[in-house]
Amino acid sequence: MRLRTLIDNISYVELVNIDGFVTEIEGISYNSKKTKPDDVFICLTGEHVDGHEYAEEAVANGACLCIVERRLNLDVPQIVVYDTTEVMAQISDLFYGSPSKKLNLIGVTGTNGKTTVTHLIQKIFEANDKKCALIGTLGNKMSSDDSYHDAKHTTPQAPELQELFSDIYEKNIPNVVMEVSSHALAQHRVDYCEFNCAVLTNLTQDHLDYHITMHNYFRAKAKLFEDIYADDYAIINADDEYASDFMEVVSPDVNMFTYGIKRPGDVSAKNITFGNEGVSFLCDVQGKEYNVNLKMNGIFSVYNVLAALTVALAYKLDMETSIKTLEQMQGVAGRFEIVTTKPTVIVDYAHTPDGLENVLKTAREITPESGRLICIFGCGGDRDTTKRPKMGAIAEELADKVIVTSDNPRSEDPHQIITDILAGFKSVSNVIVEPDRELAIKEAYKIAQVNDVVLVAGKGHEDYQILATETIHFDDREKVREIFAGE
Repeated sequence: MRLRTLIDNISYVELVNIDGFVTEIEGISYNSKKTKPDDVFICLTGEHVDGHEYAEEAVANGACLCIVERRLNLDVPQIVVYDTTEVMAQISDLFYGSPSKKLNLIGVTGTNGKTTVTHLIQKIFEANDKKCALIGTLGNKMSSDDSYHDAKHTTPQAPELQELFSDIYEKNIPNVVMEVSSHALAQHRVDYCEFNCAVLTNLTQDHLDYHITMHNYFRAKAKLFEDIYADDYAIINADDEYASDFMEVVSPDVNMFTYGIKRPGDVSAKNITFGNEGVSFLCDVQGKEYNVNLKMNGIFSVYNVLAALTVALAYKLDMETSIKTLEQMQGVAGRFEIVTTKPTVIVDYAHTPDGLENVLKTAREITPESGRLICIFGCGGDRDTTKRPKMGAIAEELADKVIVTSDNPRSEDPHQIITDILAGFKSVSNVIVEPDRELAIKEAYKIAQVNDVVLVAGKGHEDYQILATETIHFDDREKVREIFAGE
């Protein structure tokens, strides 16, 4: 990209040393250690790190231009802007030629269910002979048969995201479904992405360490729906507490569809039946009814499937084909994943009060009358502390036995996190406290009988644990197989 193109398309405060130094930019960098010759280095100002302090290292590694929020004492051209985070999104879009405008881009946001819903949508599109790429928590993949390519964030940073869009377009894949996190929206990672469809799963308490209030959390999510253009699609969970708030921010010339169970919608479910093999229900699609028999279980699976089928309705995809495809799916890694049987051990990503409540209720549905429901969970460190006692109260109410352990303690004392969780219990008589997560799973193995159901919640697909001084390999599924099945 030519320097003059960049200057002509962004708002800036000041140009420093511009003339005669650089005309062509070869790449975009915000990590000084990964900066390459002729990259533009963008100095991001984050919660803990100030990129301006690493600009000198970036220049030493070959940066030919710096985008800054304050003038630096460097002998390279600098463009001073008000907000480098916002400008990075704009530059990334410019550099890669606005690839999202050439794609049908579907964004899925919400507290819970994003990962599963994106996978369901990808499968539906492919079943209807439409290629579809996926971007999300587990990584990105060009098709459902592709392996995951690693992702550091649920939604990548703007340069990686725009490069990925460009790669998808070059591979002649016209559709993309992606998870859009509240952090990505608040941090401008998806600015200049042209979404054709926005999907809301739900909005419940999470990330208040970052957003502070539920209103701020809502406002971040609402940005996705505010930016949908005329004749595109907004898909909203009518049962969600914030449904009407999201509907209000959608432009009147956008095609809005709703789904639900408690409230009527374009797509709805009734006669829901849970069984050991999965959940069945009658699906009403604008007055036409279909029997749905899923291999997935839980009320959250019904909502996830309704969301995906509402997207199919919006895009006029064949409903019978779409339903048949979803009926064949086993679920997504780390999402109510049954890892062993006799006893049944389930690993799930639930890390919010609402998420934990939903999976415990589903686990109860498949717990035999002669069995107990045992719950192992913890809460992440350096995150919202107010949800900890709430999750403790939910676990006490819905499980027969609770083992409180560590999740990703990060820089916090694991014992303090556990103390916060225990504050939500009325009694600790049915609680085992074991800060070591592996030992906690071993405790469950010691007490579990053949008819019991054990839920290991909080980390799901994650294969690591973040401690104060290091990140170690830790996969709940691996540990469960090793301890319960001797694998």
